Amino acid sequence: MRYSWWSGRLSFAADSHQHDPHFLLSSPALKVALIVGISDMVGISLSKILASSDAPGGPWKVYGIARSPLPEGWPDESPIHLLKCNMLDPAEVMAKIEPLRDVTHLFWVPCMHTPIKQEKHTHAMATHMFENIIGVLLTHAPNLQHVCMQTSDKHYTVSQSYMRDVPFHENMPRLHALNVYHSLEDILVDTAGKRPAGGITWSVHRPSIIVGFSPWNYTNLVGGLAVYAIICKHEGTPFRCPGNGTTWERFVDLADANLVAEQEVWACIQPSGKNQAFNIANGDVISVKRLWNVVADKFGLEVPVPYNGKLAVSLEEMMKGKDEVWDEIVIKYGLHSTKLSEVGCWWYVDSILSASTPTILNMNKSKELGFVAFRNTEASILHWIDEMKHRRQGCRCICVGYVQE
Repeated sequence: MRYSWWSGRLSFAADSHQHDPHFLLSSPALKVALIVGISDMVGISLSKILASSDAPGGPWKVYGIARSPLPEGWPDESPIHLLKCNMLDPAEVMAKIEPLRDVTHLFWVPCMHTPIKQEKHTHAMATHMFENIIGVLLTHAPNLQHVCMQTSDKHYTVSQSYMRDVPFHENMPRLHALNVYHSLEDILVDTAGKRPAGGITWSVHRPSIIVGFSPWNYTNLVGGLAVYAIICKHEGTPFRCPGNGTTWERFVDLADANLVAEQEVWACIQPSGKNQAFNIANGDVISVKRLWNVVADKFGLEVPVPYNGKLAVSLEEMMKGKDEVWDEIVIKYGLHSTKLSEVGCWWYVDSILSASTPTILNMNKSKELGFVAFRNTEASILHWIDEMKHRRQGCRCICVGYVQE
């Protein structure tokens, strides 16, 4: 497996750090990753990278914490030591994590998207879980070197009416409002400095809208659109965008799950990536109009021009009463048995499609420090739809995977 950021910077990195004893390219020591959120989109991508025979900085041993088992046969390269753990229960966390004394790298990548009205609950839950995990590792994993924390571009926003000007860059002052990602970062930085003998290093990664695959991560824009598209295909209806003229022309940037994982691995093994926060997006932008047409073309659907006025109807409203339609699709195409409510997070898709202002990340910081990888967003969308199709049979609660032949 080749990594554009790795091969493209190899000679430069070797020259720049040839006298640095901490430069890990030359170190064959086994690294041990604990991936929290391994069944989410980026968690699955991380597990595939780290379990591969030519993983950057490897060899790696991989533990993963998830609420559900990984899809059967994924990753194919090496078994993952999977743990099911209620991270809100300190006693269970101690029982499950305390034996993992060989962990050297913690990857915190759980998906935490919730409606704004649930922000206080999400804040309390997420901070409590992270404190439980990091507390046990600091005490019982003496070789812990680095903590990688994945947050979100929501670091820069509270709502569409209260956000920083775009493009967002990493050193922007924080908005004065409750934000779970601010609190998690503060806990991370404060905790990292408490380890004796120099502490541990850390990195924070703020992705834009993630595009990837997970059988359980249903806050997935492309997965939700594909579910909607297959319903339209089945019923013979147009692929209508539930937006207006303003949102139709709005630009967004997306982050391929594999790219996010690559940056996280880069930051934990390259000296230039440590003790910093980084934006991560594909490096290009796409309009909602173009995004809609890419998905429509993949499924062979007609795209009517959206209503140029107020948001007439949400996708959440459009999907009401479609449960039996989905049941028919599952039977007709031999999909794994799921309910519509399990494979489509309509409020999440609506929150993206109804936004009137752009949310664009500035990627200069990580590029200047050596992470030069990127993705073609249109190709990324099509890749992940194909991946969902490929995984349609063997996965419990598959998001989507049923492009019409």
